[in-house]
Amino acid sequence: MDEKEIALAQIRKTVTENPVVLYMKGTPQFPQCGFSGRAAQVLKACGVKNYVAVNVLEDAGAWNYLPAYADFPTFPQCYINGELIGGSDIMIAMYEQGELQKLIEQATATAH
Repeated sequence: MDEKEIALAQIRKTVTENPVVLYMKGTPQFPQCGFSGRAAQVLKACGVKNYVAVNVLEDAGAWNYLPAYADFPTFPQCYINGELIGGSDIMIAMYEQGELQKLIEQATATAH
């Protein structure tokens, strides 16, 4: 396996084994860009306490290959139950419509 295959396998494992995953620049406590900060705030507003946050600035595999994984070119990227939801703008729109909360409830209810 080459570097790309290893990175894509790790991404697949992360997003399929965890109900909510946020690939972001920085961490939820110390976001390194405004979009990543907003994405983390939306998850917090939805009441998500336990989710996997991957700092793409420290994970070369995610930085290099995540855009190819789901054909989505930018960060942050939010996955719920293995499905790409999108970046912060999409997350905010879904939150305002009440859709994101429902997805998260379903994902976290099945995870227990």
